Amino acid sequence: MTMPQRQPMPAHRPLNAGPRPMGGRPMNAAAVARPVPAQHPAAMPVGRPNVAPPQRAAVTFLTVAEVAAMMRVSKMTVYRLVHGGELSAVRVGRSFRVPERAVQDYLRDAYTDIA
Repeated sequence: MTMPQRQPMPAHRPLNAGPRPMGGRPMNAAAVARPVPAQHPAAMPVGRPNVAPPQRAAVTFLTVAEVAAMMRVSKMTVYRLVHGGELSAVRVGRSFRVPERAVQDYLRDAYTDIA
């Protein structure tokens, strides 16, 4: 009893011939890199015109430790203010970042004049 023999690969197609189109014919390099005429819709720009977006004001975020040092309170006090909703903050992972503007607004609003 003999082992079945493997059929040889056809000689007309090399092993690394690259992608083949849906029709089964090999791709021609000239067919792929054809220039598009300027009047063709594919040559027209798509989307919005190239206009730069308006500049945004830079936002500076502070850590809880930096806010505590700025306000001269403990970090636990800052956490209480954040969790109580008196001081706005953004959660990044497991830590909080407080916008510097929020600290300034809180201090301005919390200021009391004692006669």
